[in-house]
Amino acid sequence: MRKSMFILLAAVVVLAATPALAELQNVIVGGQIRIRGNYYTNLQTGINRPDLQWPAAYLSSRSIGTGENFNFPGVVGLFGWDDKENSLDFVEQRTRLNVKADFSNEVGAFIEFDSYGWWGEYGWWGEDFRSNYITGGDFITPTDDDVEVYQSYIEANEMFGLPLRLRVGRQEIALGSEWLVGVNDTSSFFTGLSFDAARLTYATDMFSVDLFAAELAEGGPFEEDEDVWLYGLYGSYLGLEDIVIDAYWLWVRDARRLSDTNLGWFGEWIEDVFSLDDYDPTNLHTVGLRGAGTIGAFDFEAEFAYQFGDADQVGFLFRPFFYGDDDADFQAWAGNLEVGYTFDMAWQPRVWLGAAYFDGEDNRDISFWEWLSPFDSPEASVSFNRLFSNWEYSQFLDDTTLSNSWLVRGGVEAMPTESLELRLVVSYFDSLEAFDAPAHINLFGYRIPIAGPFSFWTMENDTPLGIEAALYATYHYSEDLVFEAGWAHLFTDDGATEGQYVLLNGLGFSGGTGDEDADYLYVETRIQF
Repeated sequence: MRKSMFILLAAVVVLAATPALAELQNVIVGGQIRIRGNYYTNLQTGINRPDLQWPAAYLSSRSIGTGENFNFPGVVGLFGWDDKENSLDFVEQRTRLNVKADFSNEVGAFIEFDSYGWWGEYGWWGEDFRSNYITGGDFITPTDDDVEVYQSYIEANEMFGLPLRLRVGRQEIALGSEWLVGVNDTSSFFTGLSFDAARLTYATDMFSVDLFAAELAEGGPFEEDEDVWLYGLYGSYLGLEDIVIDAYWLWVRDARRLSDTNLGWFGEWIEDVFSLDDYDPTNLHTVGLRGAGTIGAFDFEAEFAYQFGDADQVGFLFRPFFYGDDDADFQAWAGNLEVGYTFDMAWQPRVWLGAAYFDGEDNRDISFWEWLSPFDSPEASVSFNRLFSNWEYSQFLDDTTLSNSWLVRGGVEAMPTESLELRLVVSYFDSLEAFDAPAHINLFGYRIPIAGPFSFWTMENDTPLGIEAALYATYHYSEDLVFEAGWAHLFTDDGATEGQYVLLNGLGFSGGTGDEDADYLYVETRIQF
């Protein structure tokens, strides 16, 4: 299927139809420098260690059915929740430089370069300019990916005399509050996110409509249909004072080829006869509604979405022996709600409450008869896919991919001065469908697996993940320069220590080797020009 290519070609043709001989009228140079120092405690850095609760051996006995392509995410969690673990500290920096050119006839162009890395990291950030302090020599080969083209697009406005804009090229796409599609600049690891896309926008004072197509992965020039595309239709109604109502449809189509085995012509013929190894393109459809705004002293943010479609790329990961689940489907919904009230008094305090829900599955446990039969078909665990979210609910439990879980949270915000903001946030996290882990006993503070090869012998883990308290302070030194600091503490619960599949959109394991709490501290400065 090459209709995606036709979409881009049509966009170029329309753009070419704009009046010719546009003259350069204005050039603006801008950019941003963002530097952040991070410190995490009780971080787990080893993999497949003997004291892990769920050793890799269980993967070969059909117990948890996680994907081998993810380097056994079901075995190792990021945090150990154990004071015997290492801590992690690093300073990250992102530098952006852009040029915007405005031409006559409502034509414009935008180019932005960026560079992201860690201070002093060998082989990534510091190798281009750090010398060997012992010998004074510097024989390190510079990398070729320090600076990237982050955005590069051309656009035409007021096309055909209408409030219509066409933007073609690499660009950021931020929809609504960025709950499902955003720019990936929240919290740490703020690498940014841009799309190679064509985007058409019709905007008036009453409403706006966005239609776009973005290529996420190119399968190669020799394949007719082996690409990954994101399509979207996003509409906003602005006819209510201080309130916006959005409705949208997002479609990810992944046509990359999937094959469990390569058995030669006879084996492949057998697979065709019995419909084995028969994967279709993945079609992830997301439809949703959003409302946000202010009513007097109240403010609100509410969004609900439902996902459906073929999930063969997920089913491919669940292979106990040879074949995965080629009947896996997306059937999940999610919601996010936040309501706040601002008091008309000194410091302008705002109190707010919020909740979020991300539907999920955990079908990794098997019965005795399923374990006994080598012909039993696996059943994938498909949870709500957060797509390209820029919402991070936790400094420990969420990297914008938290799913198969629900949470409630609340906070207080205040401004002691015009330039100083203070925020206190308290959140409670719980998982939905629990992971049935291999049977175990507790011995001297360690969980010792006793199921051995009998992976049908399981014990359900507890679902509560923990309570997180966080305090943030932001100081606006000027309109361009900002300083920020924060501290977060996670009171771990049994669900976090025993482990649940709540990361990587329900495909990644979050569990440790202890039950210690964890801390995160950071300081940040950024300047915009």
